[in-house]
Amino acid sequence: MNNNEPQNYRPFFAAPFFVAKLFIGALLVMLLWNAIVPALFTAGIQHLTYWKAMGLLVLTRILFGGLGGNAYRSKHFQKMQFWKEKMSQMTPEEREQFKAEWKERCRNRKF
Repeated sequence: MNNNEPQNYRPFFAAPFFVAKLFIGALLVMLLWNAIVPALFTAGIQHLTYWKAMGLLVLTRILFGGLGGNAYRSKHFQKMQFWKEKMSQMTPEEREQFKAEWKERCRNRKF
């Protein structure tokens, strides 16, 4: 397939892949939750074994971090590409003026 041709086959594979990912993710959360959480909290506070800790780490990653790619990273990458392209199109004088303006804006900020 030539890179210039549109790739119309992707929507047909995206929907079943999304549904499969959803069901597998739900199954994984269910299995991890039932294996780890009752063992930790029903019999009082127990010592956390290595494998329970690993399971908790995976479970929290799924629950709070998601299972796929990180949308923030892709948006951040797009913004970085935009600014790199914008900076490459500026003349050296415009670039220095732009940098000086942002240094002035950020100078008094406390991080």
